[in-house]
Amino acid sequence: MCKGLAALPATCLKSAKDMKHRLGFLLQKSDSCDYGSSQGKKEKIPPAQRVSQEEVKKWADSLENLIHHDRGLAAFRAFLKSEYSEENIEFWVSCEDYKKTKSPAKLSPKARKIYNEFISVQATKEVNLDSCTREKTSQNMLEPTLSCFDEAQRKIFTLMEKDSYRRFLKSHFYLDLVSPPAAGCGPENCRRTRAHNLDCNSNIVPQCA
Repeated sequence: MCKGLAALPATCLKSAKDMKHRLGFLLQKSDSCDYGSSQGKKEKIPPAQRVSQEEVKKWADSLENLIHHDRGLAAFRAFLKSEYSEENIEFWVSCEDYKKTKSPAKLSPKARKIYNEFISVQATKEVNLDSCTREKTSQNMLEPTLSCFDEAQRKIFTLMEKDSYRRFLKSHFYLDLVSPPAAGCGPENCRRTRAHNLDCNSNIVPQCA
């Protein structure tokens, strides 16, 4: 016959309570792990969408079309990085961002940062500017305005347009997008596409399904 819990020794009661506590802890930990796992799944980045052929072909019309498209800009940046000349597009992008500055108080520090990074004698990412443009930009630093980098930006744009942009249109960075492999995607084409996959957060994926 069951004599009830009161008849059990104190040590038995303590052991039972300890076991109950451990089981509760394990169940709680298991729930926590399941929740963490589900959260991790939700945070996965969705696969990127392909760039339409119509859009890609527009990039060949002008450098302006290319770099004013997010994925075109990313592809061009990756190409310049492969040529060790990404400072040109980085300078252009910085100038575009600078011209959107709304607070007058932020003009001077932002202008100085761009100047020190791309134009000054000790610039870490010095761009190729003629001495006249460089001197004029330096003078603009005395009283920075939204247009203080305009001339320097135009010079770098022209430099890219006449040089690196033309090479980009002949490179695999562009050709792999504008001329996707034929239906069936043979092993050789797949290997070539994987080998030339962009080394950047461009969200551009090879046209090889």
